[in-house]
Amino acid sequence: MSETLKTIPIWHEGETYLQEKVGVVDRMAAVGQRVIRDFMPDQHRDFYAQLPYIVLGSVDDRGDAWATFVEGRSGFMSSPSPTALNIAAESDASDPANEGLADGRPIGLLGMEMHTRRRNRMNGVVSRSPEGFRVDVDQSFGNCPRYIQLRDFAFVRNPGQPFAGTVEDLSALDDAARSMIAAADAFFVASYADRQDRRQVDVSHRGGKAGFVRVGEDGTLTIPDFDGNLFFNTLGNIVLNGKAGLLFVDYTNGDMLQMTGDAEVILDSPEIAAFQGAERIWTFKARRIVRRRNALALRWTLREGGWSPNALMTGDWALAADRLQAATLATQWRALSVTDIVDESASIRSFHLLPGDGAGLLPHNAGQHLPIRVRIPGADKSVIRTYTLSAAPSDGIYRISVKRDGAVSQYLHDHIRVGDTIEARAPAGDFTIDANVTRPAVLLAGGVGITPLLAMLRHVIYEGLRKQRIRPIILFHAARSKNERPFDREIAELVNAGQGAVRLIRVLSDAAGAAEGIDYDAIGRIDMELLSRHLPFGDYDFYVCGPPQFTQSLYDGLRGYNIADSRIHAEAFGPSSLTRTLDAGVTAPVRQPPSTKPVSVAFMGSLKEARWTPEAGTLLELAESRGLEPEFSCREGTCGTCRTKLTKGAVTYIKEPTAAIAEGEVLLCCAVPTEQDNGQENRIQLEL
Repeated sequence: MSETLKTIPIWHEGETYLQEKVGVVDRMAAVGQRVIRDFMPDQHRDFYAQLPYIVLGSVDDRGDAWATFVEGRSGFMSSPSPTALNIAAESDASDPANEGLADGRPIGLLGMEMHTRRRNRMNGVVSRSPEGFRVDVDQSFGNCPRYIQLRDFAFVRNPGQPFAGTVEDLSALDDAARSMIAAADAFFVASYADRQDRRQVDVSHRGGKAGFVRVGEDGTLTIPDFDGNLFFNTLGNIVLNGKAGLLFVDYTNGDMLQMTGDAEVILDSPEIAAFQGAERIWTFKARRIVRRRNALALRWTLREGGWSPNALMTGDWALAADRLQAATLATQWRALSVTDIVDESASIRSFHLLPGDGAGLLPHNAGQHLPIRVRIPGADKSVIRTYTLSAAPSDGIYRISVKRDGAVSQYLHDHIRVGDTIEARAPAGDFTIDANVTRPAVLLAGGVGITPLLAMLRHVIYEGLRKQRIRPIILFHAARSKNERPFDREIAELVNAGQGAVRLIRVLSDAAGAAEGIDYDAIGRIDMELLSRHLPFGDYDFYVCGPPQFTQSLYDGLRGYNIADSRIHAEAFGPSSLTRTLDAGVTAPVRQPPSTKPVSVAFMGSLKEARWTPEAGTLLELAESRGLEPEFSCREGTCGTCRTKLTKGAVTYIKEPTAAIAEGEVLLCCAVPTEQDNGQENRIQLEL
């Protein structure tokens, strides 16, 4: 990089704004210095010389951006020096991008081979000549290839001939244009930024599943933005001036649909979370639309198996709409159909669940649990239980993996069949993992405690493959015997998919009938001695799940090794919760003491009133004493099933809850009225 470019900021304000939003400003400052050049490396020069076309972005006299293709036989582009690219192509007056190709104008270029997914970007300044035009380099850099579908090209006529068809100026998107966009799995976008010292024009490729661009009734296009190289050239430009030019190409017939108009980047919207893989979304509304049929001499054919794996890992607008509809049902019990039942071990059976009401699944976080409600034959009312989801959010199903144990689990094992329905509410729980953290995670699973950790592992692998950076995982999986250990094949496949980022240590209490190194790696149980043998203690996050004694013992052991409480994430099964020791300088929430006097409690939904006294127990027990049937499961403040709106009064907790509680909510199972600081009478009102 020249000394001149070193003194000019690599990224402009729009790019750094978005980099700040994702917390990568410092990292990208270093990356920019390393990969953004004011010259073309030799491999880029050779690459451009072999291409049969280049994508070009320009800005017309009105300040509108346009994207287009410039075609030619291999060799029509050549680089006489690392700072110049000659393009031997005639100007085409029918092309709206042509106006921006005058001498001294800045343009953007994208060289892309669809059949290899290679692509390089360059922006620079135009000089016209009788042979075509030359571009003097401003910036040159490689680009993300992940969302390119593999296509082979061929010419159907000599390239470079002037367009002889009809230029259609559309006042709005007609049915043919809408169909073209709706079927597209790729398009190209030109944008620009006016920097302090120059105008910088960029042109880029966007890809996804066919239909990833939504066409609104008013012609507004909505586009998900997926994980990429964090340069934010295009979106950063849009942040600064709100303009863009889009190009859609029909690869089978050479039609070109070119648009210029107004764009907006959206960083906060329910649709972002609903669209699988979207990091943000942006919109585009055309002000001018030009269609030129059969404008290109090139044709492309999608290769068999040519879909980008990264594109296939993203969602679509139909799925997003289903998820948004599901969000409106989050507080309701919904009937889920059992679509498959799988025996995972001698005692654990998985139930695959999908909605039976026509709405989609509400996305969950890996590690969360699913509250279900069933009516056991002979019981006078339904019972609620919570079972951890063992599927990742990307799996497109809910899967609960249930160990035959109590009455409800036995009922599920013995009576539920494929085609039956189970009532469920929205997934809940805070025992979750962030797949984007780079710190290694140690997963410690005891027995059926593998279920949330399996969901976490599936999620980390999926997100890691999608983003090409897998969070390192070390999984310790303990079971009583080989016969009782679930998910062997599934976990082995995940370890293999992890490309070296996942280590597995299998622990058996009873190794009868099992071979060391084949069926298990250690005999006994997961304890600090075992961890010390396999784990060089360092900067890790720990995730522990299993029976209460297993979880408490490992938590205490890790704290004894000076592992910070904040680095130990744990969930215990059964009517017990973890006893934690807080880190130095961290204080537990200050709770008001329970009331020592009677308190009036009004259950507004049922129009009942009760008088709470210190002997009455929790608000859940008080409600039950009045004949009410609040929903609950754990009675420990961990599952959140008994969450209820508190419209008046003040409560405290006799046991510190671990489930999330929003403002104006209360967990009945561990809440009691509190003393009022102001000496006034405390009157409780609950929406129950």
